[in-house]
Amino acid sequence: MAETNKQSFKVSSGEMSPLGVSQVDKGINFALFSHNATSVTLCLSLPHSDKDVVELVLDPSINKTGDTWHICVEDLPLGNVLYGYRVDGPGEWNQGHRFDSSILLLDPYAKLVKGRSVFGDSNQKFAQFYGTYDFESSPFDWGDGYNFPNIPEKDLVIYEMNVRAFTADESSGIDPSIAGSYLGLIEKIPHLLDLGINAVELLPVFEFDELELQRRPNPRDHMVNTWGYSTVNFFAPMSRYASGEGDPIKASKEFKEMVKALHSAGIEVILDVVYNHTNEADDKYPYTTSFRGIDNKIYYMLDSNNQLLNYSGCGNTLNCNHPVVMELILDSLKHWVTEYHVDGFRFDLASVLCRDTDGSPLGAPPLIRAIAKDSVLSRCKIIAEPWDCGGLYLVGKFPNWDRWAEWNGMYRDDVRRFIKGDGGMKGSFATRVSGSSDLYQVNQRKPYHGVNFIIAHDGFTLRDLVTYNSKHNEANGEGGNDGCNDNYSWNCGSEGETGDAHIKSLRVRQMKNFHLALMISQGTPMMLMGDEYGHTRYGNNNSYGHDTALNNFQWKELDAKKQNHFRFFSELIKFRHSHHVLKHENFLSKGEITWHEDNWDNPESKFLAFTLHDGVSGQDVYAAFNAHDYFVKALIPLPPSGKQWFRVADTNIESPDDFVKEGVAGVAETYNVAPFSSILLKSM
Repeated sequence: MAETNKQSFKVSSGEMSPLGVSQVDKGINFALFSHNATSVTLCLSLPHSDKDVVELVLDPSINKTGDTWHICVEDLPLGNVLYGYRVDGPGEWNQGHRFDSSILLLDPYAKLVKGRSVFGDSNQKFAQFYGTYDFESSPFDWGDGYNFPNIPEKDLVIYEMNVRAFTADESSGIDPSIAGSYLGLIEKIPHLLDLGINAVELLPVFEFDELELQRRPNPRDHMVNTWGYSTVNFFAPMSRYASGEGDPIKASKEFKEMVKALHSAGIEVILDVVYNHTNEADDKYPYTTSFRGIDNKIYYMLDSNNQLLNYSGCGNTLNCNHPVVMELILDSLKHWVTEYHVDGFRFDLASVLCRDTDGSPLGAPPLIRAIAKDSVLSRCKIIAEPWDCGGLYLVGKFPNWDRWAEWNGMYRDDVRRFIKGDGGMKGSFATRVSGSSDLYQVNQRKPYHGVNFIIAHDGFTLRDLVTYNSKHNEANGEGGNDGCNDNYSWNCGSEGETGDAHIKSLRVRQMKNFHLALMISQGTPMMLMGDEYGHTRYGNNNSYGHDTALNNFQWKELDAKKQNHFRFFSELIKFRHSHHVLKHENFLSKGEITWHEDNWDNPESKFLAFTLHDGVSGQDVYAAFNAHDYFVKALIPLPPSGKQWFRVADTNIESPDDFVKEGVAGVAETYNVAPFSSILLKSM
């Protein structure tokens, strides 16, 4: 949009609801909320027009109801119209206002967003974000035989992944026009099925600003935000994840095709959603694209001096429990459920959503309750990342109404510490693998309300967890100061890559130990994309800004590990699916687990063994973990009457004998469990 055109349209006052753009009998209705604005101008760019911009100034005596500005424009095309707003209001920064009528602003309720045409193209780093709409395409055909997977939470195995990074690498072997796209993900669904997971948790797929770091000279201006935690709009799918050049209408259709294909394969779709902040940065280096210029005092948390609060670590904090912002978030969530058929959400830095408008913690946050109680969202999985950058750590204490699940950060830390051989961790390890009842056995909460993970997108990959003692983030441009310092990692004897056969073997064993612990734990397991072949980021534990092989799935590496590392990982996932004793609906009772342990109080003891009892079929499961640096002779308990023990897994044995799904007979009364290894037995 450039020059202003005075072309006249037939307009009427319009309707205040719904917010955003809607098709009505008289034409196209536009509605925008702003409590503090004094003037609003709708700017339109028409397809195939020799005029650049049509500006329609809204008359508050006609086009305003309460705090909603609205107008109906007749004879507009039903698609390919770009639009935005110029909004003016009080100019006092010390009163919290950030109005600037020279800036064209994106509608917070735009269902489609037109931005850059190519992902990460630095020539387009200042490209304008426009709202657009499509009222002329036929409704998406979900198919007559289409069904939601509706997987019970206790049966989930979640795979955290990035849409672009999954297929962007040349090694994916797919057509370059769909590499890194929603359609590219469809091409690789057979891999997901081979692995055995049944839910994908997609890193942010709302329209985001991947070039936020390149708008001004700074130590990070070489990076591209490929993780996506820089939300521009909460309703529109990321347009540059469409095939070919970024097109919002195509992105919407192809996102639905991806969901449909995943559902057809029995895989649920969970979205990682970022309602704690936006791309608009802070007051020192502001980047006004939408909310800030429409009504900063409403959309963002401000301190007593009317300056932006920063509980997100990204310069601003969305004012989530303000009634207007809460309604926006709920409308956004319901839009993704009804329009795109997603199955659930993981809420980034969800503790922000538990803060009042002044930033103080709330015991019963209205937004959290509303999400838990909403009828449209009732079929959805809702998962909190129960902390924020302001220190509000709510693991095991997140307000939940018996609906919310949580990323179990204590599981990650305790399991890491036990497996790597820290002393005094056996009791904590036992608590974590048995479902973290200390955290979640409250009211009607279940073991599956704890999402168990050892690795997630931020932090070390699994391979790096056993390869590096310290982070190596020099490539990020911040002198290695970014990223977490408390990784609870162990390099097994040498920092970084090595040719030492003993160390390499130990690292392989440790990766298998971690995966075995994750897959036999009560609760909902989540693993990270790439860990199934041992992806490395070379010690970078904060790789959000690298649109390279550092983050991209390496398909040739997968091929090289298909018959050993990958096989072990996939077989364990499938073993979990087929053994209900590993995924109890309720917390374990005394008769459902036996701890083979009389040494709980010894901090030097790093061996743990237990049996999970199947009281129906007698198919018990025995597991033992040895985090000592010496062999431990374990006394194997008697199997159920009429049964015998079969060895399923021993992480100390070379592939393919490290996992034998049929089981290996001949388990004796004792088993010599190797240093830093684990075993898995089943009775038959």
